[in-house]
Amino acid sequence: MTEKLYDKDSFLKEFTATVLECEQYHDNWSVLLDKTAFFPEAGGQKSDKGNLDNATVLDVQIADEKIYHITDCPLPVGETVTGVIDFNRRFDFMQQHSAEHIVSGIAHCLFGCENVGFHLSEDIVTLDFDKYLTEEQLEKIEFSANERVFRNVAFNCYYPDSETLKNLNYRSKKEIEGAVRIVEIENTDMCACCAPHVKTAGQIGLIKLLATEKLRGGIRIELKAGNRALADYNEKYRNILQISSLLATSQSETAEAVKRLLNTLNEQKAELNFIKLEKLKSKAESFVPEKDISLMFEDNLSVKDLQVLADALHKTHGGIRAVLSETENGFLFCICGDTALDEFFQEFKTSFNVKGGGRNGMVQGTVFASKNELEEYFK
Repeated sequence: MTEKLYDKDSFLKEFTATVLECEQYHDNWSVLLDKTAFFPEAGGQKSDKGNLDNATVLDVQIADEKIYHITDCPLPVGETVTGVIDFNRRFDFMQQHSAEHIVSGIAHCLFGCENVGFHLSEDIVTLDFDKYLTEEQLEKIEFSANERVFRNVAFNCYYPDSETLKNLNYRSKKEIEGAVRIVEIENTDMCACCAPHVKTAGQIGLIKLLATEKLRGGIRIELKAGNRALADYNEKYRNILQISSLLATSQSETAEAVKRLLNTLNEQKAELNFIKLEKLKSKAESFVPEKDISLMFEDNLSVKDLQVLADALHKTHGGIRAVLSETENGFLFCICGDTALDEFFQEFKTSFNVKGGGRNGMVQGTVFASKNELEEYFK
């Protein structure tokens, strides 16, 4: 068994240990020490990183109570090495994980929620509850969680003996064999957990619940705490500052200003669409076809615009009326017609590389051909 120094002191940044094994592991090396302060990947949390002498620790895994350090170069067996934890990463993870325990404990106490999932990586923290929570309930949980931070409640991590463990009412996602490590938060929570934690809640700094989504009858919550929560606030503050400046309004009124802007844009869009529609209808009315099958090229028209124009041409002049608009690789098209359209379209698809279809007197899609080829075909 590897002695877990992180169990004794989660703030231990540097230690010495003896190399027991060192073996090739894919393109790297797997190093076993007699003791370590590196936390291995476990319980939904990524492992610590850092250095063992001049070797970079890329990953840490645990199997059968042995902790293996994946390094970028070998270390001599039997030698004493110095391990240095990337403590900025460790402390960030402790802030996030400790915040999750507070939130889960409060959700369990207030609303009977069970934590059924947890993921902690460098960029995201998510926790899953088996019950759905309303916005008001989430706000209550967040307020209560930060109240624990402001009161600086204590964290106590320990291994109780088997007799004591039997009498503890603690949370656990699964049955645990052997020694159980308890993380107890003063007047807040008691949970089985193997990860390093802060000593007091004040070291978390801030807890913020962010995005949520429904998940199998429950809810998934994205959480940020400590420095991550501060960085998130700063990014959003810079954005709201820019938006309020562009809209020439106060930060507290940006949402209403954006609503007014969107309403104005929608009104203008509707007016432009009306003008565009009338223009297309006018073009159809002024068009003088020479025969029952005609072709018209128009620049920068969407599929919907093509449909409007082709339909107007057909309704005004009858026959088969095709309108095309050039794209990077070919032409968007819409063709409207009477009963002869189906036969015409089948021949059209046989003559060119065509993707598309339709019904009820209208077909649309993309044709991959040159303008000259299409003009010759329609002639």
